[in-house]
Amino acid sequence: MTAARLKTAVLGATGYSGLELTRILLRHPRLEKPVLLRRSADNGSPADLADVFPVLCGNGGYPLHPLSWSALKQNSVQLLFLATPHEVSRSLVPEAIAHGMRVIDLSGAWRLKQEQHRAIYGFEDSDAITAADLTEKAIYGLPELNGDRIANAALVANPGCYATSIILGLAPLLKAGVVDRSRGIVSDSKSGVSGAGKEPTPKTHFVSVADNLSAYSVFNHRHLGEIVEQLGLGDQELIFTPHLLPIPRGILSTIYVYLNRMMTALEVESCFRNFYSDKRWIRIFQTPKLPQVQFSLNSNYCDLGFCLAEDGRRLVLISCIDNLLKGAAGQAVQNMNLMFGWGEEEGLQ
Repeated sequence: MTAARLKTAVLGATGYSGLELTRILLRHPRLEKPVLLRRSADNGSPADLADVFPVLCGNGGYPLHPLSWSALKQNSVQLLFLATPHEVSRSLVPEAIAHGMRVIDLSGAWRLKQEQHRAIYGFEDSDAITAADLTEKAIYGLPELNGDRIANAALVANPGCYATSIILGLAPLLKAGVVDRSRGIVSDSKSGVSGAGKEPTPKTHFVSVADNLSAYSVFNHRHLGEIVEQLGLGDQELIFTPHLLPIPRGILSTIYVYLNRMMTALEVESCFRNFYSDKRWIRIFQTPKLPQVQFSLNSNYCDLGFCLAEDGRRLVLISCIDNLLKGAAGQAVQNMNLMFGWGEEEGLQ
């Protein structure tokens, strides 16, 4: 007897991450074809995802249905993916949970527990009590750190792309207690333009980005709060500077740390390999080899490597991911696999 396939829905498939998510769900062996949603019933909205992304033309159609809770319930949708702006996800998640659905939210709406970090989004919750309850119950969806908690979650807050690269790079060292936190940590991170989203801005037009490299949101990027919260750092212990690369996709984070004791390269490598020994989507590069953006593109891998100074105390980490996959859609599917008891690799190979 064939096992019943999970019914899912995606709101926000017209964005870059939403498109990648839809493509993965369509090939996932345990799913029915996902229900694709749009927020407006207006006739001016695209009727089919292929109207937005012609690369999908000729594959049988991908209709975009107006969001309707009753229709989702009638279709027995159990899991809703939200690839929507932060404020939209903040308003829709309480309704989805109230209608009995589990949710994986790709926005920053539910990632932050501490009010001083969440303030950067300026949320105005219509029901503050429900929002506070969901904020507390939301699980930060980084499988390598929270896999056991994700399995039973009703609401998974998919991590930010920069945050994923930095947290996965630093977590083993901080867990081992070998970082000299008093000397601070610096992450110099660079992302392809798709990380800025699909809506064009003066700073993301081709003329502005091509043959250029620029820093932005210095000291106040939205991902800073989730990085320090998840790593248990104080706000003053990390300097994080994001940069825009003139490439479509990919992230490379160069992370600088001081160690609180002399270590050998073998000890550092063992720290990473032991921490991630059973983690399917982490690749550790043996020193002196270092990850590059191109190695992890179009995959769900996070590639990690390092260089240790001759004094054994200064360490440079390199962490690379595809911002649209391990940094968004791929990680969302990895979280879904955990939520329903499947292998983390299903649909992602």
